[in-house]
Amino acid sequence: MTSGPIEQLARNVYYDRTFDCDAAKILPGEYYFTPKDMLIVTVLGSCVAACIRDRVTGIGGMNHFMLPDSGSDTDSPVSASMRYGTYAMEVLINDLLKAGARRENLEAKVFGGGNVLRGFVAMNVGERNAQFVRDYLKAEGIRVVAEDLNDVHPRKVYYFPRTGKVLVKKLKSLNNNTLVNREQDYANRLHAKPVSGDVELF
Repeated sequence: MTSGPIEQLARNVYYDRTFDCDAAKILPGEYYFTPKDMLIVTVLGSCVAACIRDRVTGIGGMNHFMLPDSGSDTDSPVSASMRYGTYAMEVLINDLLKAGARRENLEAKVFGGGNVLRGFVAMNVGERNAQFVRDYLKAEGIRVVAEDLNDVHPRKVYYFPRTGKVLVKKLKSLNNNTLVNREQDYANRLHAKPVSGDVELF
């Protein structure tokens, strides 16, 4: 498999004192999966995260991605932006399957797609991300058991793959521009690097 330009395994693993367990924090363009009883956390603005787990074994993970603005080809069935989204989903799902998850046991919870990036409103990037993740999971036959999509607030998402439990905290006010700047930088990287390589399908 040729490595893609954006999806990478999160490296920020730490001990979370609040929840008394190991945790992985994922940023835009990252994902994390684990068979362990641990926490995966991210903060979402217009990006979306799919939390996917094998409900029998508890092997699960989360991604964090955005469809780039692909200009006029957004209506094309295989537009560049859809390839990015598909790649982000397949990287996570394939790693779960390699770790021992079974496709027929997969379930998903999806979050994000908020309208939080000024200047992105015309494109409805959050709504496009939310619709993409719903459509993708439906096409793959992976049941969505919970979702919290769209709206205007950023969200902090805590996911416990072993149990499937998710805690979502709506961030009513951001004290700084870190999240917005992070997503803008990620969007700019997506725009600059076309997706490449084939993804193995199982």
